[in-house]
Amino acid sequence: MTEPADVIVVGLGPGSEDVAGRLAEAGLDVVGIDGGLVGGECPYWGCIPSKMMIRASDLLAEARRIEGMAGAATVVPDWAPVARRIRDEATDNWDDRAAVERFEGKGGRFVRGWGRLEGNGRVAVGDRVFDAARAIVIGAGTRAWVPPVAGLADTPYWTNRQAIETEEVPATLAVLGGGAIGVELAQVFRRFGSEVTVLEAAPHLVAPEEPESGVLLAEVFADEGIDVRTDVGVESVHHDGHRFSISLGSGAPLVVDRLLVAAGRRADLDRLNAAAIGVDESARSLPVDDHLRVEGVEGVWAVGDITGKGAFTHVSMYQADIVVNDILGRPVVPADYRAVPRVTFTDPEIGSVGLSERQARQEGIGVRVGMAQIPSSSRGWIHKAGNQGFIKLVEDLDRGVLVGATSVGPTGGEVLGLLTLAVHAQVPITSLRHMMYAYPTFHRAIESAVKDLGAE
Repeated sequence: MTEPADVIVVGLGPGSEDVAGRLAEAGLDVVGIDGGLVGGECPYWGCIPSKMMIRASDLLAEARRIEGMAGAATVVPDWAPVARRIRDEATDNWDDRAAVERFEGKGGRFVRGWGRLEGNGRVAVGDRVFDAARAIVIGAGTRAWVPPVAGLADTPYWTNRQAIETEEVPATLAVLGGGAIGVELAQVFRRFGSEVTVLEAAPHLVAPEEPESGVLLAEVFADEGIDVRTDVGVESVHHDGHRFSISLGSGAPLVVDRLLVAAGRRADLDRLNAAAIGVDESARSLPVDDHLRVEGVEGVWAVGDITGKGAFTHVSMYQADIVVNDILGRPVVPADYRAVPRVTFTDPEIGSVGLSERQARQEGIGVRVGMAQIPSSSRGWIHKAGNQGFIKLVEDLDRGVLVGATSVGPTGGEVLGLLTLAVHAQVPITSLRHMMYAYPTFHRAIESAVKDLGAE
């Protein structure tokens, strides 16, 4: 026998939890299914606890910058309050009871387990089978990807989860992967006393970003004592019961106490049984249209990382609005991903939106680039210690609008707001050139970058 429902939500990450709760509040019979913690990666092992760690490490860095500017300071790092805060404020010791009760309080029915698609509007959880009369929403997210390096799978490596949960800072740490997660955590652990080595296969760190971002970050890391190795391949990993030995193909192996694998994330379409709805389980994401409907499948929507539109909480929440309105028959503004903002919360922060210069050229766009250096700006000069950064603008010459921008600096993510609006609303460069920018702020460097684009 199947159990009926109006809507079945498989996986309750930030966006899909929002979808489930709002549809339940709208009076629909909603079954929410998750074998993990309600809320997904973000509140427990992602956005929230990692930024608590980063906030703490930034305080240490700022204290170390007092010398020569405001007196003297002795800094003694202590990981204990950081670990305690994560357990108390962000995760409640990795217990989702409050989130489950919140959903059930809105009228939803929660089922703990891994949902598997059965086709024809059905989802199985163990021995139970649910039948959706109106919609299935898939928000199953992604999992940390472990590359097929010889010996790695048999070692006690860390992913972001173990790094977030640790109550001790390792003496030595290798980070496999120089993407956003890898570089953020590398800097945190270095500032708390670890000897850190970052191993990245690409030519520069944060490979999806403008190359200038990766080059600058590597310089900052070198100044902080982080060993950055790019264009490097890992051949094998061995663990002797105490330490890791990492073979890089030439020279002596790298020997460390802990190994953090931060090589990206992948959707697990096999566990979801995506083949039941005609989706290739080797794909990296579920194919969706601009209403978040899974392409070619009636009555199935998807939201969040599993859609491949950006592994960010703000993308999933943006998509949640579209899904809720579409299922309830309300007017929908189709999804638009031209101006997806993203921030890597290193120090300096790396904020980006839209296309990089390389991506724009690959799309055949006639490009003009403008640059401004943060240390040369008034606020950068005032800030002095820790003022590294730049603004980079990518203009579509034919249309006279920005198609991409990067803001690197002490508040790079905050400065990104104006640039995101400019890309999203297709604000003419002439308007950006003739507007006023508050003085002396970091975002005033945007004015200099606009001027660097050239004359009208």
